[in-house]
Formats: sequence, C-alpha cells, structure tokens
Amino acid sequence: MCSRRSRRGPTRFTARAAPPRPATRSACLTKRVITPMPPAPAEPSWKTGDVVRHPVKPEWGPGTVVSALATTQDGKPCQRLNIRFGRAGLKTISTAFAPLERADTPASPASGGGGGGKTWLDHAEAGNPAERMAKLPEPATDPFRTPLQRFQATLDLYKYQDTGGSLIDWATAQSGLADPLAEFSRHDLEAFFQRFRNNLDQHLRKLAPEAIRADSAGVRKLAAEAPAGAHNTLRRLNIGR
Repeated sequence: MCSRRSRRGPTRFTARAAPPRPATRSACLTKRVITPMPPAPAEPSWKTGDVVRHPVKPEWGPGTVVSALATTQDGKPCQRLNIRFGRAGLKTISTAFAPLERADTPASPASGGGGGGKTWLDHAEAGNPAERMAKLPEPATDPFRTPLQRFQATLDLYKYQDTGGSLIDWATAQSGLADPLAEFSRHDLEAFFQRFRNNLDQHLRKLAPEAIRADSAGVRKLAAEAPAGAHNTLRRLNIGR
C-alpha cells in the first residue's frame, strides 16, 4: 500500500514578518554635544616672602608677606596674612575681603635706615627685640582656631630648650632670621627665651581650662604626647602625667 504524502499550503497561523517601524523623531535628531565650561581660575595662595599690592590701597605700595595662615570665611577657604607694606607698615589682611595682586617691585622697609634685603623688621612686628622675641606665635593664640588646636600649638612650643642648637632653632623660628647670632649675642637669646617661656607657661595655664571644657579627652591625649618641657606645667595643672 502506497502512502500518499499530501502537500500542505500556508495556513492562517503562519507567522508574518513584522512591518518596519517608522523612524522615531528622536532617532532623526542630531546628538547634542555639551561643551563643559572651563574651570574658574583658582585663587592665588600666598606664602611668606611673596611681594603683593593692595588694589584698593595703592598708596601703601608693595608689601612683603611675613606670615600666612589658611582659614575660612563663610565656609570658603581664604588666608589671613601679615604683610609689611613699604609705606604703611605691618597690616593684617584677609584675602576674603582684599583680592591682593602680585607686585614685581620688592617692598622696602617702612621705617628709615639703610641696607637692602630682608631685615629683622621684615619678619617681626613693631616693638623692641625683647618684646618681639617673647611674643607667642599666632597658631597658639589665634582666636579663630579651636581651643584644642591652640592647645596643641602651645604644647608644641615646649620642644625648644635654652641650650645648644635648640636655642638657635627657636630663635630662627621666632625671628625669621637665617642666623640669629648675626643680630644678637647668645646671652641675648637666652634672656629672650626665658621671657618667652614665662609667657608660654602663663598662656598654657589660661588656655588649658578652656580646652578641657571643649574637649577633655583630646586635651588628655595631647598632654600625654607633649614634649618633656611641658610636663612640669601640665602637672601643676593636674593634666596628663
């Protein structure tokens, strides 16, 4: 018996090819390229020795930056600068309020007297040498810093001693002079240091209670790591060892 194979034609269930979709509007649009804006120029960061001008006070002439402290104003970073201007003397200026300009002409001393280059007056405030050398550095006294930051900066000053190279290191840091012995005798430096240390002890005694109220645990930790020169004063204050 012969089998008969029948040929089947297309049925209604045969899949049909989907018609092409019309191009959408988005496909016809050219891809938009956004060019990023160039970054705003960074504010200049001033450092000790830079020569600047105050654009609002041109009569002051050029000034030399003698100290620079990073700080903030309304949440924005800025600097607080001590600048010795050739015609106005020492000024404290915040870059948040005074956009300084770089000056090409070196600043000359505000007071009379010959001699070129930087002198003692370029690195210290007005007053006699003993007062200037006895003055505590700004990080230890700056009211814009937290009590704990001032406490730490104060303790760090006890690393200096009145003997050997430590005395010269202190005089160099305190005066800004490369060779303090070119300006003062060693006997002078020892007398200056004794006055400085007395001021440092008094400052620590006044600052410690404020720092303890702000962060007692932080004070104890810093006291435990303090230089040996601070231990006697800390013991009298019943702090640390």
